[in-house]
Amino acid sequence: MKIARIQTENGSTYVVAARDGAWTPVSEAGIGAVSLPELTTHGAALAELAGLASGTIIDPALLHPALGTGKILAIGRNYVAHASELGNARPVSPMIFSKFTSSVNDPFGVIELNAGLTQQGDYEAELAIVIGREAKLVSPEEALTFIFGYAVANDVSARDAQHADGQFDRSKGFDTFCPIGPWITTADEVDASALSVSSWVNGEQRQSGNTRDLIFDLPFLISYITRGTTLYPGDIILTGTPAGVGKGLNPPKFLADGDVVTCEVEGLGRIENRVRVVLA
Repeated sequence: MKIARIQTENGSTYVVAARDGAWTPVSEAGIGAVSLPELTTHGAALAELAGLASGTIIDPALLHPALGTGKILAIGRNYVAHASELGNARPVSPMIFSKFTSSVNDPFGVIELNAGLTQQGDYEAELAIVIGREAKLVSPEEALTFIFGYAVANDVSARDAQHADGQFDRSKGFDTFCPIGPWITTADEVDASALSVSSWVNGEQRQSGNTRDLIFDLPFLISYITRGTTLYPGDIILTGTPAGVGKGLNPPKFLADGDVVTCEVEGLGRIENRVRVVLA
């Protein structure tokens, strides 16, 4: 099923897609306004809503679905071709960094590039995992059972800040640098082992990869992370990006004011964000 968060006159609410493609508020199943971590505990009730023949809300204003997410972990250089285009060797273990929860952006929100902080804004289309239950010391064999669902994300990056810092967190954690959505598709409907991952800038395709080419696959990532870090419901993992980022092109093509970045993962929808350069 598809679960989204939408804007209403009274704030925001989560909704579930009915069979006709329209949306039904979770309140119709007796679920109040909830965060993403809370939402993961209502699987049976949400499935009942998804089974309805028709929804009540058509063409809603979609917000990011990650309300209340505890942490966002991202994996660097998880496709060989992407590591190579940036001049890096294939990693021997997962490169894990954090994106601050304050960087979360709506699936059709504006990406703001602060010209005082970066001249090298970049995009990275990624498959995002949403964790559904507490995970600690998880084996690869059981890892997929801890996934609540999947979404599309853009790991926006400030490459000059990344290079200057020698680490990733700040340069990938600026406000608006994590558009995600457009909804969450629950794990029971997704085989994430071979999904195409793509991006476009102003209609020009930049990235075209597939999750079958991940260096560290999803079961390994979850197992590796939970050796030392407990994952909780609603936590998000961005699994890496394929080749074709702006910095990897010859010559590099960084984001400019007015650019429109589109990211898509096969079967999970697409997100689209306009770039605005600001002076703060």
